[in-house]
Amino acid sequence: MYSYSKFVKHILTIGILDLLSTAQTIIFLPVITKLLGVESYGIWSQIKITMWLLVPFTFLGLSESLLRFLPGEKNTEKIREGLYSSLALVLGMNLIMASFFLVFSGQISVFLKFDQVFVKFLALIMIFESLNGILLTLVRVLRETTKYFWLTIFKMLGETGLVIGVILLGYGLYGAVVSSLAIRIIIFIILLIYTIRKIRIKIPDFSLVQNYLKFGLPRIMDGISYWFITSVDRYFIGFFWGIVFVGYYAPAYSIGMILNIFLFPVAFMLSTILPKFFDESNMDEVKNYLSFSLKYFLSLAIPASFGLSILSRQLLLILSTQEIADAAYSITPIIVLSMFLYGVSYFFCQIMILTKKTNLIAIICAAGAFLNIILNIMFIPKFGILAASLTTLVSYVCIFSLTWYFAFKEFQFKIEWGFIIKSVLSSLVMVLFIFLLNPKGLLDVILSVILGVLIYIILIFLFKGFGRKEIIFLKNFIKYEMVLFNK
Repeated sequence: MYSYSKFVKHILTIGILDLLSTAQTIIFLPVITKLLGVESYGIWSQIKITMWLLVPFTFLGLSESLLRFLPGEKNTEKIREGLYSSLALVLGMNLIMASFFLVFSGQISVFLKFDQVFVKFLALIMIFESLNGILLTLVRVLRETTKYFWLTIFKMLGETGLVIGVILLGYGLYGAVVSSLAIRIIIFIILLIYTIRKIRIKIPDFSLVQNYLKFGLPRIMDGISYWFITSVDRYFIGFFWGIVFVGYYAPAYSIGMILNIFLFPVAFMLSTILPKFFDESNMDEVKNYLSFSLKYFLSLAIPASFGLSILSRQLLLILSTQEIADAAYSITPIIVLSMFLYGVSYFFCQIMILTKKTNLIAIICAAGAFLNIILNIMFIPKFGILAASLTTLVSYVCIFSLTWYFAFKEFQFKIEWGFIIKSVLSSLVMVLFIFLLNPKGLLDVILSVILGVLIYIILIFLFKGFGRKEIIFLKNFIKYEMVLFNK
């Protein structure tokens, strides 16, 4: 039986991973902006968001299908068939996409507003990013969390070290992009060896593909819609205001997205745990995991939302430049609220995924993306980056409302409203303290964050935001479960 303590250990493991991923983004921000300039960071950002758009598209939703159908699968042959047929289709899609990018690299570079050579490297990066994504899904399906942890750590540290190294050696943005490609090739070789050793090689007959695509294709719209809402505004900003304004906007947006570090660990584990319980008709466990996970997310995301908002200017000054901080500090609180709504929406979306209402999710996400595009076209030309952030918020309000409504028509789980109120009150006291402290500089910000966290923890326990059951569970976990889970 998959216990709650094991579930929490997985969350902590992946939480550390996501924290390091966020640290990587934060490290790249000052390195590129301070050493190469705002324009180079704008180009780096454009390359990244273009990859984030196209990679989910080339997945054909097969990564989500593998996570939905394979965690409870006992037949190794079906696991092998599902993995290799998905890998073959994704490779085919990426070769088509890469060929298109290479043939039309000149025209694409004009649209993206950076050099043609970056378009060619982007095509190669997408191939290996996609293949690695499918192969890493197998690691998730087998719940080998520790292996997933170290593979991803190697990728992050390798990319960070190479990128910083080549920039310091004077190879500029060109060297950084080449390094990003090189580490993905290395990871692909490692993952391929792991896969062959784990499930051996099989020539796929594509017997499972029809069901996989039926479930997965609507999920493409989820990924594309998410990209449109979180990234397409960069293209509009670049087109109407220039690449420098993308350089202003992207750092503030990146700080706002730090909030996602609290969602990803839970999302990572729920995607493999919930389908198993649901397929076994164990609805009590499904509801308990959803309720417990939402409370975990809220207990961290609520105070973090307040903290990131009040410290937005100081963080931008530390991580980028005075120019960026002055132009974009007001963007961060809006993006933080948007990411908060996105995070809560995830838990409602899980209900529709379990009940195989992926078409409905796709429609809701498409509606949010369409609204975002229309609002961007209407308001960015006149109001710039502030309009871009506000249209993101409006889109997520729409998605949040619709997913909650339709998900709870399928089945409901407990939402602890009393805890939410207590968390908000504790967070308000925390940010009042930070505001009065008025930190300036890195050391002051670190001390303010530490003291703010302590104030929040003390208040949430004084308000009895966590009950006796949670406290007993936490004590038992600390006492008996300190060693990280090794499957």
